[in-house]
This record gives sequence, C-alpha cells and structure tokens, in this order.
Amino acid sequence: MPGSQNGGPRPRLAKVETIHGLARAGDLAGVQRKLRENPALLNDKNPVMCQTPLHVAAGYNNTEIVKFLLNWQGTETVDLEAKNMYGETPLHMAVKNSSCESTNLLLERGAHIEAKANNGMTPLHLAVWHALQAGDYSTVSVLLSYNADCFAKDDEGKMPLNHIPGGAGSEKLLKLLSRHMEEQRKRKALMSCCEGKAMAEFEEAISQIVGLQELKMQLRRWARGMLFDEKRRAMGLGIASRRAPHMAFLGNPGTGKTMVARILGKLLHMVGILPTDKVIEVQRTDLVGEFVGHTGPKTRRKIQDAEGGILFVDEAYRLIPMQKSDDKDYGLEALEEIMSVMDSGKIVVIFAGYCEPMKRVITSNDGFCRRVTKFFYFDDFSTTELAEILHMKMKNPSESSLLYGFKLHPSCSIEVTGELIGRETTEERRKQMNGGLVDTLLINARENLDLRLDFNCNDADTMITITLEDLEEGLRQISRQRQLQ
Repeated sequence: MPGSQNGGPRPRLAKVETIHGLARAGDLAGVQRKLRENPALLNDKNPVMCQTPLHVAAGYNNTEIVKFLLNWQGTETVDLEAKNMYGETPLHMAVKNSSCESTNLLLERGAHIEAKANNGMTPLHLAVWHALQAGDYSTVSVLLSYNADCFAKDDEGKMPLNHIPGGAGSEKLLKLLSRHMEEQRKRKALMSCCEGKAMAEFEEAISQIVGLQELKMQLRRWARGMLFDEKRRAMGLGIASRRAPHMAFLGNPGTGKTMVARILGKLLHMVGILPTDKVIEVQRTDLVGEFVGHTGPKTRRKIQDAEGGILFVDEAYRLIPMQKSDDKDYGLEALEEIMSVMDSGKIVVIFAGYCEPMKRVITSNDGFCRRVTKFFYFDDFSTTELAEILHMKMKNPSESSLLYGFKLHPSCSIEVTGELIGRETTEERRKQMNGGLVDTLLINARENLDLRLDFNCNDADTMITITLEDLEEGLRQISRQRQLQ
C-alpha cells in the first residue's frame, strides 16, 4: 500500500522556517509574518550562537529587514545591544561582515559605538580586522564618521591600529586611522582645556548674581548638561540637542531681573545653547503701534533683532489691558506675534514683571504655560544682600560709572553696611527700591565725600575713599527724598 510503513515512500516532512533563517535569507515577508504570529520572536535568540533576528539581518546586510525590525511598533522594542555567544552586538555583526548600510542604520538609531565583545573588541576593532581580509574599508569609514574611539583597547591591550600588520596593502587603512587618531587627540586636549575655562568663566559670571539660589542651580544644570553633551558627542553617542526654555521672571523693581537676563545670555552662549549672547530688552512702547497694522511689523522687527539670543520683555503685563473690553489696545497682538515664534528654536523669550499683574499675561493666551515652562521668583533683597550688592558694585565698576576709581573704607564691611541699611531704611522702602537703593546710596555717598573734603587735602587715598559716614548720610538723603514723594 503506497505510503505504508511496509516499504512505500515516506511522507515528506514540512520544512520548519525560523525567523532567524528568514532574516538570513532576506525574506522580509516571512519575517513580517512570523512577528505578526508571535511578536515575542523579535528578540528571540537562536540555539548555539544566541543571535537575535537583528544580529542575523545586520550580519547579512539585509537592510529592509533591519529597517523593519528597528521600526517594529509592538509592545516590545528591538534590542540594539543584545549580545550573542561572543558578546557581539548587532553592530559588531554588521561591521565584521562589511555590511555598510546596516552599520549606518544601526548607528543612526543610536547603537552603542563603543560596545565591547567578550574579548574587549569594539566594532572598530572588528571592522579593521575584517577590512584587512576583505580589502573593503567602508565600514571603518562609517564608524570613524561617527567618531568611534581610535584609542579603545581590547583585552590584549591593543588599539584598532595595532591590528594592522606592516607591509603592502595596509597603507591606506593605516593612514586613515592615524589621521583620525590625531584629530581625536587634538579634540580631547582642546575639550579638556575648554571645559575648565568654560566652567571658570561660568562661575565668575554666576558669582555676580546675589541670592536667587534656585536660578543659580538651574543655570548650573544647563552649563554642566551642555558640557557633558559635548563629551557624549565626542564619544560618538547620538543625542538630541537641548534647547533653553522660555521663562518668566517675577518680582518687584530692582530685584535684578534685567541684570540676570544679561548674564543669562552670556552663560547660555558660553555653554553653546544660544549662538549669540545678545539680549534685546523691550517694553510695550517698543512693540505696540498706535494704529491698526502697525503692531505686527513693529514686533516682528524686534523679534528679528533678538534672533539667536534672548528677547527680554520687561513689564510684560502692560501688553494686556486692565479692562478686557478695551478693543482698541494692540498689546495682545504683540504678545501673539511673540508667541508665534517661540516654538521655532531661534529665540529665547523672557517675560518679566510684578507677580500679581503678570497673572494677566499668563491667563491671556492658552499657549502661554505650554511655551513658558520656567518661572523664577525674584524675592526682595535682604539688608545683607543689599550690602553684598554694594560691595560688588564698588569692587568692579565700569569706566563709565561715577564710582570708577573709588573704594570703600575697610570699616564698611558687609555686616556693618547691612546693619546700617537696616537701621536707616524701612522694610517698605527696601521693598520698593531693592537694588535701586544701592545705586542711589552710592551716588549720594560720593557726593557727601566731596562735600566733607577740604580743598587743602592732598592725600590721594582720602580723596577716593567712601567711608561709613558717607554711606550713612547717603541713606538719610534717600529717606528725605522719599518723604517728599
């Protein structure tokens, strides 16, 4: 009887197709079918070699399957760093088989370019070794374009260059690696120097800010984050570019909002977040026109001036009318023009003003809180902080300042000056003036110095030294001036 066990032909067993076999054969439809039937096969490892479908597809340069696996939309994502029995990732498999297209795809997706196999070899080690066998240097070039570390050492202490033997046929590869090693050596030396210099400049700039600990901490996060991002890129890691958020500075007059914005512009430029350090300061009159059609172009010109830097909108609440029924006010149009460019990444906007009136701005536009993500509160300065500001202004006055060339008497310590300010001013007055009190005080103190000096005085030190007596009289003048207002 045909097909019986008594000698007839045996029935042919159906061929079992594995997802790994389909990936090797380049059967995209078959791989897709297998994954639809069983999504758990995405990172399944085959017997003996312990390779995933991505290992196999990358090794055989079946790029359509590599793309499909990388873009798989299931609950599980493909494991870029899965290791086979030799500790090799899919990127190792791609480079050692000269699968240039698959190498590019894996690197674009963020595969770790410095992953090490069990023997300590990175993808560049393997790419060099196999390039010598195949005479094809394309995967080496791709890895170097992603800044693969030419100085990485395997378990034998060998760098990729050390795997190139002398003799004919290897000169081109030797020259290619040597050139990149020199570039990386220079880059590392420059980065080390620049990091130290950048952080020193950063700390010098941030030291000019009195108080505002929350803001200082945020600035340090940005600075350190940007410097570490540069290191990550130097290591060949594909990372997203960071962008400074738009901000609101809330506080009373004289609390340093404008000064901090200027320092912020320099810092964000210094660490690479902004291409320029310019800060364009505007108020309502700089943005709002008097007639229909004037406000839009006027505001756009200021936005264009600030491109690549910071647009600092002082007293931003003045853009929103007190009465919602005021349909002749064009401030809202100016605000909408600014909001329309805030998602472009070309500009950082800082809105500044008193806390309470700024609520009008925050509630006037539905997209405000989505775009403005950092709110910094500028508290009123304490008497000690005002004394610190006074000392800073006397320490490094600009050449255009009336205080240039003058100094404080040693008796005018921060502690003593702070006590004097607390004694000669009221809390309400300090709240109204804040840092403005220091500027007025120092001008008054210098005038008092001139008033008490004798024309026969020839002592140079006395001629330029502001004393505690001068500061005290300067504060009393402020109190008298305020009483008249």
